[in-house]
Amino acid sequence: MRTPRVSEPALRADWLQHEIAVAGLARSGHAVALLLARTGNLVYASDARRAPELEAAAEELEREGVDAQLGGHDLDRIARASLLVVSPGVPPNAPPVIAARERGREVVSEIEIALRFLPTLRYVAVTGTNGKTTTTALVAHLLLALDLRAVAAGNIGLPLAEVAQHAAPPDWVALEVSSFQLHDTPSLRPDVGVLTNLSANHLDRYDDVEAYYADKRRLFVNATPSSCWVTNADDAAVRSLADGVPGVHANFSLVGKSDAYYDRDSDALMVLGCPLIRRSELRLIGDHNVANALAASLAVMLADPRHRTTESCALLGDALRSFRGLEHRIEIVADVGGVLWINDSKSTNVASTLVALRGMTRPTVLLLGGMHKGDAYTALVPEVKRTVTRVIAYGQAAELIARDLSGSVAVEQGGTDFADVVARARRSTSPGDAVLLSPACSSFDMFTDYEHRGNEFKRLVVQS
Repeated sequence: MRTPRVSEPALRADWLQHEIAVAGLARSGHAVALLLARTGNLVYASDARRAPELEAAAEELEREGVDAQLGGHDLDRIARASLLVVSPGVPPNAPPVIAARERGREVVSEIEIALRFLPTLRYVAVTGTNGKTTTTALVAHLLLALDLRAVAAGNIGLPLAEVAQHAAPPDWVALEVSSFQLHDTPSLRPDVGVLTNLSANHLDRYDDVEAYYADKRRLFVNATPSSCWVTNADDAAVRSLADGVPGVHANFSLVGKSDAYYDRDSDALMVLGCPLIRRSELRLIGDHNVANALAASLAVMLADPRHRTTESCALLGDALRSFRGLEHRIEIVADVGGVLWINDSKSTNVASTLVALRGMTRPTVLLLGGMHKGDAYTALVPEVKRTVTRVIAYGQAAELIARDLSGSVAVEQGGTDFADVVARARRSTSPGDAVLLSPACSSFDMFTDYEHRGNEFKRLVVQS
């Protein structure tokens, strides 16, 4: 039995003239293909890869009437489609995208389709180079503390197209949006938009940092005077990007008074004049997580006047105290023989690894490596010199890492056997040290994704 529609879809008439093509069958592609098929659309879905999880997805899609193909794309069929829906991992120069654009077909994201099936959804959209996943999770956690039905979705893991298939959609969604998703989501119009920070990233996919920032600016594409934006007062690039955007602007800061700021004299996180929590009560490592907590709290309090009452402030403070952080993001795995093992597999760029290093207080063995994303590792040198005793460089980027960091720290190349990488780290430590997996690279040379990498790290740590 097909899942009933959650609302009347608002798909444009020209998108319904022929079948709809979906490129990429991982989480978001799988979810949007199901949503489209279950609401009566003809769907062709394809992925260039073959993997067990994709085989399972394709089988489910076939049962729902979707023509699913693995190991390649029928480019002629995609060119004839009314619309192409792309997963975030499909780059703009991929053959399916080129085939669609050459025939004048529109290319949109899974989020774009899902939003059209959720016309009354209230949501906080969060983007930025770093911190967006933790901030998104915090927003959802805080909304739940206010007794609202809320979920975290988007780039954080749960596809919004899956949320659109719920019989009773939530009151609120904390929606993480990457630059890739922003590029193809023209109808994005959040109740509150959050921009955490900006630095060079994804230079393997963008021609330059300006092109990357241009996609980030698409957070504001539908800004009006009634829009509400939360931005980082301490980040010059963020201030520049948001300058002149219509709407109400609220800022958070770690260095001075703002709409939300850390009052170091009283050790309090202050949001709209309300002292929510003492810093010592926030169970997250590093000043960057103070910024994430400020941004999330400010966004939730601005989302609705009812979230700013004295009672609500007390509930938000309790929720901040109870938040334990995210798996794979500066996650303490174990203390083995006095050595602290930390999983930061989600740090897939240099800027994110730099943030993790700034929070380290122990002598640290740093595991760096994976698939190079285009940014130099020399930016890590000041923090490496401060706290890192040895770097284990592994995977495709090992030689580049060794080139950039040699002379600043001892660098050992660990090859492509991850068990050997962890063993090398273990041999390099003494009681009182820490081992930090913060790769500054994507995972796709050795793993299916950053979660696979982080889980393998944790397995190898605890089995010792």
